[in-house]
Amino acid sequence: MSWLLDIFRGFPPEITTFIVSALPISELRGGLPMALEVFHFPLWKAFLICVAGNFFPVIFILIFLEKISVFLRRWKIFDRFFEWLFTRTRKKFEGSYAAWGSLALVVFVGIPLPMTGAWTGSLAAFLFGIPKAKGAILNLLGIILAGIIVSFAVFGTVSIFKIFI
Repeated sequence: MSWLLDIFRGFPPEITTFIVSALPISELRGGLPMALEVFHFPLWKAFLICVAGNFFPVIFILIFLEKISVFLRRWKIFDRFFEWLFTRTRKKFEGSYAAWGSLALVVFVGIPLPMTGAWTGSLAAFLFGIPKAKGAILNLLGIILAGIIVSFAVFGTVSIFKIFI
């Protein structure tokens, strides 16, 4: 984590937290522990910044992914990349979506496992033809679920309840 903090040296902690939460690998799962343990934000502040940061790219992915993929697929290397990415995402998500419908997207985004999260959830929403507004709301609900799970993981069950009591 120190190498990441070195990159953002000089930035306000809130901006660093927002950016780390917006990145495709770390997302909220990396931003929230950093905000709580490194910057010592109160939970409510860390939670809001991380949810906003994680949701920020969702809007752009849902709006522009189709246009970008159509444009880039004119070149063979990008066509192969998008074919690999879309096939992998469909395979990972389609069984759950058939069984659970929209709830599958919320859970897929919300469960903090590798290669799940808002970036992949936005891609899945695009691939399965979920309308953009609905896809954004489902992703946001998943991000909030992820935030709750990560908060419990960082603080522990008893500490979380003490914060709210």
